[in-house]
Amino acid sequence: MDSSSSSSAAHRDSSDEPPYMTVSSAPPKRRAGRTKFRETRHPVYKGVRCRNADRWVCEVREPNKKSRIWLGTFPTAEMAARAHDVAALALRGRQACLNFADSAWRLPAPESSSPRDIQRAAAQAAEAFRPDPPEKLVPSDDPFYMEFGMQEYLDMAEGLLIDPPAMVSEDEGGSASDGDLSLWNY
Repeated sequence: MDSSSSSSAAHRDSSDEPPYMTVSSAPPKRRAGRTKFRETRHPVYKGVRCRNADRWVCEVREPNKKSRIWLGTFPTAEMAARAHDVAALALRGRQACLNFADSAWRLPAPESSSPRDIQRAAAQAAEAFRPDPPEKLVPSDDPFYMEFGMQEYLDMAEGLLIDPPAMVSEDEGGSASDGDLSLWNY
């Protein structure tokens, strides 16, 4: 058999394999047992739970063991779900239930199935999906827009403590007097 037929046979074998099972194609997620996890787990992503309302954590249980592998704390649920997919692929192979269909070919594989290598690969995969920081919207055409720092606020506060200047008006004779000024001159 020549090399072109063997490569096409390898491609055919990989295309004949069933696709990886994902959360969307698998049966619905199991109900959480403990109240703590029921309140904090993500409604869609498998293996992801919320911590302190703005951070997402992920850990996986090792097969046939009671121990867990801690994958980390992440700013978004998607990053935690990607980390879970790396660990699930490393631990369960084709039987893994993934959060994303593209995780099998898109995410890095750990060097070995040791917990340290899985944690390292999961952190690397999650960092690849870190969202860009939001850009500050600075309207360049708005003449009333000002960006304030702490010094500007201190200057404004100091300005409120200073007495206003004395109001001096000139009489018809040219002498200055403290009196009421008329705002309306007809």
